[in-house]
This record gives sequence, structure tokens and C-alpha cells, in this order.
Amino acid sequence: MLKVNRDDERPIWQQLLDQAIHNITTGNWPAGELLLPSRELALLIGVSRSTIQIVYEELFSRGYTVTSRRGGTRVSDWTHKTRFMEEVIARGPVTPELPLLNDAVSQLQNWFRGKENRNVEIDFSPHEPYLDQHFQTNWRHSFLQASKETDLASWAYGNPYGFAPLREQIQRYLSLERGVHVHIDQIILTSGAQHSLDLIAQALLNEGETVSVEDPGFPASWMAMKYRRMNVVPVPVDDYGIQADRIHPQSKLVYVTPSHQCAVGVITSEPRRQHLLHMAAQHQFWIVEDDYDSEFRYRGDPLPTLYSQQPQNTLYMMSFSKMVAPGIRISAIVGPTEAIRQLAHVHELTYRHLPIMEQLTLAHFIEHGHFMRHMRRVRNVYRRRHEAMTKAIIATGLSERFKLSGVETGLHMLLEAENSFDEEFATNQALEKGIRVYPLSKYCLESDRKGWVLGFAKVDEAAIETGIYRLAEMLL
Repeated sequence: MLKVNRDDERPIWQQLLDQAIHNITTGNWPAGELLLPSRELALLIGVSRSTIQIVYEELFSRGYTVTSRRGGTRVSDWTHKTRFMEEVIARGPVTPELPLLNDAVSQLQNWFRGKENRNVEIDFSPHEPYLDQHFQTNWRHSFLQASKETDLASWAYGNPYGFAPLREQIQRYLSLERGVHVHIDQIILTSGAQHSLDLIAQALLNEGETVSVEDPGFPASWMAMKYRRMNVVPVPVDDYGIQADRIHPQSKLVYVTPSHQCAVGVITSEPRRQHLLHMAAQHQFWIVEDDYDSEFRYRGDPLPTLYSQQPQNTLYMMSFSKMVAPGIRISAIVGPTEAIRQLAHVHELTYRHLPIMEQLTLAHFIEHGHFMRHMRRVRNVYRRRHEAMTKAIIATGLSERFKLSGVETGLHMLLEAENSFDEEFATNQALEKGIRVYPLSKYCLESDRKGWVLGFAKVDEAAIETGIYRLAEMLL
């Protein structure tokens, strides 16, 4: 019998429903048992008939009972054996084996942070930019103002291309600073380089097609493509950039970092650029130009983009991770209208759109001049740190033992060693001295080149000098 507890804060119908479900699930009311008519049960319990009707409706809607005109309300055969259900719940589905994913994530983590996670005194990370209190204050101001000024329409489902006012700000920046002149429908916003590459693989390539990547190069580029089951082919890099004549003839896409080669740091020479552009036009493949840190150049203005020379074959990638902060997670792909439309279709299906608050904040941050002031400030910081790093490497004699490259642009440079160099041992030895360095081998797909990729953006001048002198004492 169901009972009402007048001291229970729950509604009466809820009390009775919970008791009825308990009786059914524990087998007190077995399958097929006929429940009392609502009027009769209401009189027995001392509640209104409408209360019992609510209980019976809930039991039926949840599948605990079945009803018929002549047969009344009966307990359904909702489950045969509770013990069987408990076994099923305890087991659960088997997680599928995903070797491509697991291997890629393991390699990515190993490349990005290394196996050693302990705190170190000096970290020559090539991945992270300089951030200071000025940035935090201005970003907070933009965040608060954007929150205050936005209207309700901004909180609806957004445009898969990205927030239009932010794309307009990026369009203006690219036109003024990089010589890239496009319509905003040629710009799609993403949440970083890996997201951009994943979208490109899904929207513009077919599974199994050949993709050429720089080697050494950006590990996430080939990891993302391999995970999408592309045939990834390494192309060697030398002092003049990617060796264009070694690009696989069946390539449907070539990923390059021409303004500051990821890892080696060299600038792709003009003859190589023209050769690459000619090949792309002749063989009709995509060039993905990742322009991740070319805004930081120490000899003159940033170099012209490949996109500005051949927009019909090129997808230009830019990111605010290096220019502002990785945590913002906003990047952009610029390309031909039809290609960007295709990317937007995939984006709409798989991600829908980026979070609106970050886009609103960044749009305000750029529009009100905080972004350009930030760029001027960090350029001065990087120039000083770049000079300190270069001087220390030369003064200690490291530049005589190792080949120094990549000093014209960007936030890292390369100390390259001979192939006989025991890179792993030296890297661990540096850790023992409180210094984290980043092995070149982690950037290699098939190449056997050795050395260290050294970033200076997050290390002040005094720490740079200390760290380089410690490395020199250890190696020389």
C-alpha cells in the first residue's frame, strides 16, 4: 500500500510516484500485476483522484505500466531481471582502440612539453609568447566592455564563419600590415592551428590523398593529417627553406611556414617560393601557408605572403596564439571564397561556431587599439631578448660548436648540432642544471637532424644570459 507522509516536503504525487516506482523496480509489483483503479486507490490512501491520475500518467509515460480500456493499468514487462541490468551497467561499452589518436596525442605532448614535467629555473619554450600585466588589464577591460555593450542577438547561434565584426578587424589588419586584401567572406575563424588543419583535411581533401609537409617542421601538421588518414610525405628543409623540387608529385596539399620555418627558423628563399607557387599552379594543389610569427621581424618589415602572390591556390593561416596569448584560442584561415565556404559548411556541422565571448572581446581589443599597442610593446621586448640570446650564444662560443640559424624573424632560433650529437643525453643534462631546452628531433618526421630549438619570448634578458652560459659550460 502507498502511504502519504504529511511531514515530507515533496508533493504528495511525487511521494506516491517514488513509492510506486520502488515497488515495481524491486519486484514487489511484478510484471502484469493489475493496479487498483484511480478512484478506488484515492479513497484507500485518502487523496484526491487527480493526484492518483498524475501518478498513473507518470508511470505510463516512463514505461513502467501499460493501459487498455478493458484491462486497466498493469505493470509492464519493463525489465526481466534486475541482476542482468546490473551486470550490463557494470560492464558498459568497450572503448575502441584508436592507435592513430593515441600515438598522435602522445607525440604531441612529448613535442610540446617533453617527458620531463618538473619545474625548471629557465625554460626556453618556443611555444609561448610574452604576457604582462598591461595585457591582462587591457584584456579585462575589453572583456567587461564587450559584455556590457553586446545585445541579446549576439547570444543566439552564431555564424560558422565567425563573428563578423571580428573578421572585419582581421581583414583591416591583414590589409594594412600584411598586404593581404580580401573580403570578410574569405575569412573563417577557428580555435587554433590544429583546428584549422583539421577543418582543411575534412573539407578540401579526400581520405588517403597525399599531403607534403616540411621536415623538420610543425609536428601538429602531420599529426592532424595522419589522423584524418592522409598519406603524409616529408619534404626536406635546408638553409633556403623547403626543397620544392622534392615535393611529392601527387600532393594535393603542401604545408609550409615560409616566413619563419617552424623549427629550423630559416626564411624560404624567393626562388624556392616561386618554384612552389609554379608547382601549385601547374599541379593544382593547395598551399597551406602558416604565418604563425612573422610579425616579429628584426630586419625590416615582414616578408610578403605567398597568398598575396597566388591567392587562388593558397590558404593563409594566422593565429593570435603567438601575437597575443594561446589561451584566447582564436585563429583565422584566409582563402578563395569557395574554399572558405566549404570550410564553413564543415565547421557548421561539426562545431557550429566559436564561443561568442572570446570573439566579442578580441574584436573590442583590436578595434580600440589595445592590440596594436600590445604588438608594439612586445616587439620591443622581443627585440631586446632576441639580441640578448644572439649575443650570449656568440660570446660563449656556442655558435662555433653549433650552427645558429633562424635569427631574422620570430620567437625562436635553432642551435643545430652534428648528427653524432647525443641530443637526448644533453637535453637531460640541461634539465639537471635547471634549464629546459627543446630537441630538434621532436620536430622531425624522418629527418635525423639534431640540435635545440630555443625560444626567448618568455625569458628575460638576465635569465637568457644565465641559461646560455650554463649550456656553454656543459657543452664546451
